[in-house]
Amino acid sequence: MRIGDIEFRNLIALAPMAGVADAPFRRVCADLGAGMTTSEMIAADINLWESRKTRQRLRSWGKHLPHITQIAGYDPEILAAAARRAQAQGAAIVDINMGCPAKKVCRRLAGSSLLKDPRLVRRILKRVVESVTVPVTLKIRTGWCPASRNGVVIARIAEDCGVSGLTVHGRTRNCKFNGVAEYDTIRAIKGTVTIPVIANGDIDSPEKARAVLDYTSADGIMIGRAARGRPWIFSEVKNFLSSERDENSFLHLPSVHDIILNHLDSLYSFYGESTGVRVGRKHLSWYAQYQERADVFRDRVVRVETAREQLELTRAFCNRFSHKASAERVRSGRERGGEDDQQKENSQQEEKEGECSTACYGSSKQAVECADRRSVTRLSH
Repeated sequence: MRIGDIEFRNLIALAPMAGVADAPFRRVCADLGAGMTTSEMIAADINLWESRKTRQRLRSWGKHLPHITQIAGYDPEILAAAARRAQAQGAAIVDINMGCPAKKVCRRLAGSSLLKDPRLVRRILKRVVESVTVPVTLKIRTGWCPASRNGVVIARIAEDCGVSGLTVHGRTRNCKFNGVAEYDTIRAIKGTVTIPVIANGDIDSPEKARAVLDYTSADGIMIGRAARGRPWIFSEVKNFLSSERDENSFLHLPSVHDIILNHLDSLYSFYGESTGVRVGRKHLSWYAQYQERADVFRDRVVRVETAREQLELTRAFCNRFSHKASAERVRSGRERGGEDDQQKENSQQEEKEGECSTACYGSSKQAVECADRRSVTRLSH
């Protein structure tokens, strides 16, 4: 896959998930086959870039892949200044976020709220593209709400403004992560523009990756939540796409034991022991969700305060870890439990804030029933 003058080693990308896709996790995923990784979203106001948190998000930490910095905001001049600073700090590509559905981001008229104002989108993209010499890419959703899926319109604007690539999540902002992703809009966008299009949303297996690529004709795919606790999904997908469904080919991976311990080691090195242990807790919870009888381990490991204790507990538990077992759970559908639990937590949090998390269709059951059945049916065959 090629973005501007940059050739990526394959068409599989890691999503820039806030709180997940930090530099250590991006490196793990790159080592396991991801061809493209993007920084966590960074506010475009460069006055905030000196904070410790933002400096960590901006760090490339290694030369595994071209460094991509994602910025978010609503003011064309502020975004242009952020793009220039990102390029000066080594970004090979600047990515603009117009897909984040988070309430706190949309309240500031950034993220996916920009999809309601195509004229502002045009001003932003034109200004950012003319401000830098590196490629500029854009991440969007299919629209603001199901009644206003304007992804094709936004894609045309992006191409007209000189954007070099586009990632599309197959849900609207109002859908958040409820229901199922639809790929008809992504297919229509790919049929409309000539710039590379990356499909995103609910890609959680090698088979689904192949089906989405075939249906949308996208140039690449982006994997998000399915990589939490299972970063070797990139190797699985890469192997599947290159082996043409060769069921006998086996992944040449280091053991899951080594992957997890090396990940923890990189967290301690990157953040220091105290923060590294705290960040490690959530990753260990995600790793454990794919293994049998993990409740006791999770309950204990989230309470330890030192790297030594965390490593000791993890080494003992990791003796039972295997990517083969995880793959079997994925195939049986049991891996969906982790994502469903997270979606339930997100919904409960939104309800506490006074915003119904099922605004897209009225209820989670209706969301599934009202999702675009044509896409789902085609992709299931």
